[in-house]
Amino acid sequence: MNDDQLHAMRHSLAHITAAAVQRLWPDAKFGVGPVVDNGFYYDIDLGELKISEANFPKIEKEMHKLIDYGDNFERFEMPIDEAIEWARANKQPYKEELLNDLKRAGTTVAKDLDADELGLKTSGGSAVETVSFYKNGNFVDLCRGPHVANTKDVGAFKLLRVAGAYWRGKETNPQMQRLYGVAFATQNELDQYLERLEQAKTRDHRKLGKELDLYTLSPLVGAGLPLFTPRGTVLRDIVSQYSNQLRQSYGFQKVWTPHITKKELYEASGHWAKFGEELFLVTSQETSDSFALKPMNCPHHTQIFASRPRSYRDMPVRYLETTTDYRDEKTGELGGLNRVRSLTQDDSHVFCRPDQIEDEINNLLAAARKLYASINMPLRVRLSYRDGGDGYLGELSLWESAQAQLKAAVIANELNYFEQDGEAAFYGPKIDFMATDAIGREHQVATVQLDFVQPGRFGLVYTDAEGNAQTPVMIHCALLGSIERFLSVFIEHTAGWFPLWAAPEQVRILTINDTVLDYVKEVTATLDQTVLDTPVKYNELRYTTDDRNESLGKKIREATTWKVPVQLIIGQQDKEKREVSVRTQTGEEKILLTDLSDYLKKI
Repeated sequence: MNDDQLHAMRHSLAHITAAAVQRLWPDAKFGVGPVVDNGFYYDIDLGELKISEANFPKIEKEMHKLIDYGDNFERFEMPIDEAIEWARANKQPYKEELLNDLKRAGTTVAKDLDADELGLKTSGGSAVETVSFYKNGNFVDLCRGPHVANTKDVGAFKLLRVAGAYWRGKETNPQMQRLYGVAFATQNELDQYLERLEQAKTRDHRKLGKELDLYTLSPLVGAGLPLFTPRGTVLRDIVSQYSNQLRQSYGFQKVWTPHITKKELYEASGHWAKFGEELFLVTSQETSDSFALKPMNCPHHTQIFASRPRSYRDMPVRYLETTTDYRDEKTGELGGLNRVRSLTQDDSHVFCRPDQIEDEINNLLAAARKLYASINMPLRVRLSYRDGGDGYLGELSLWESAQAQLKAAVIANELNYFEQDGEAAFYGPKIDFMATDAIGREHQVATVQLDFVQPGRFGLVYTDAEGNAQTPVMIHCALLGSIERFLSVFIEHTAGWFPLWAAPEQVRILTINDTVLDYVKEVTATLDQTVLDTPVKYNELRYTTDDRNESLGKKIREATTWKVPVQLIIGQQDKEKREVSVRTQTGEEKILLTDLSDYLKKI
């Protein structure tokens, strides 16, 4: 089944879901029901009645009845005024609202609505004359389609969850119930997906973050502002250090910028007009200046570049800064570490001549590939281009040049890629790295962005070989992206069993009894002298000793619960033979004390 067929199947199941709900609760009022990744949803208003998972078997039973009966999906059209009357007569106020908006403002409003729910015909300007409907059995819905031919053609499905959703995404509008389902061409594909979902639950970083004591959230601090514990801070520092060292190996130098800035900086960059509503504003009691907490670092780095004259011989200039930025995200969109209000970026910016672009992009692509290869996450890239909208800065010819250069770099590096319009930054196109985790899910991680716009807006220049002023090209890059979001992916990818170099606690010594405490001192002396050559250079071992008067079984269970990758078990026989029992995820073996350091370096 190709993508178009799968889309039609899932869209048809959204209608069948709504039809089943209407059979069970005839007064149901419907919003929109589009296709989403792996499935579909439908927004429903049932008044005071709340759907719960306990209702899912009943709804699914009605859906199967509709499917088995085998109604055709029939398309027909209505004039807009007749359609409005249909919505009013059938007591569907949300459909009536959509239709009235279309009548008043035509296709200019249609851009704001879900395209899968509209069937539009215009004449002359943007006025909507007719809309399309689809009918299956007794259920009729405003819809553009497409659908399968018959309800029997919809494959395998399951209702998954229900959540609250404001009508048309506006908090001032009524809250509806969003009923989600997943759907695949075959039952086997559905079963595999549901199995991955069960695995995902055990890997949920919010669950593991609490169990492994990595971070916490406090209502007194605020939503979306995570607090990292000692163990979580070790993990943060390790991945941050890795990114820094990797970038420094390609010639990047550390800089530092303050966490607030005058609004004029973001007005000059264009961020204020584009993202002004996402900024945390800061008021000075000393001056009349308006400040904001910085949401990104690139405008600050332009000012370091501009702080002194630059020659073509100085280029490229490479800055790195791993620092926390702040964005006033909507509270309803915050969740664990995936989306936060305080996000730490491993930000990099290159200021270079046009003839240096290829080499600089190649370096950044190599750095990203090296990082994700080290944590066993396969990569492909999305070439994120501008679309036909008007929210972009800079001349179209510059955009076309930038997009062509990024595509050429990706092809030259033999990267698996796909292209997508509308995903560019407002100042330039991007290479977005998509990493696949251990259970097959894809996550956007690193990014490389080409920017011909901001250097000109800030008047950045360097002197060329003839003494003429030239505008540099700016390249943005983040290898981890947001460290918080990267950690959410990393935790779930590893299920909390971090590789030895990244684990907050790498080794735990477990004693069988008190008779071996003197030998434990010799073991710890060996650990103190062991320095691992890992992705994070000169990684000194982080270890603890559990010498409590508890059973060995209990100590092993606790160390395993904490997902400590290496457990060293020491008993009287180990002391006598001058060895240790090394327990890892792959098994247990005896290692001579004299070989322990080399063994740890090897793993």
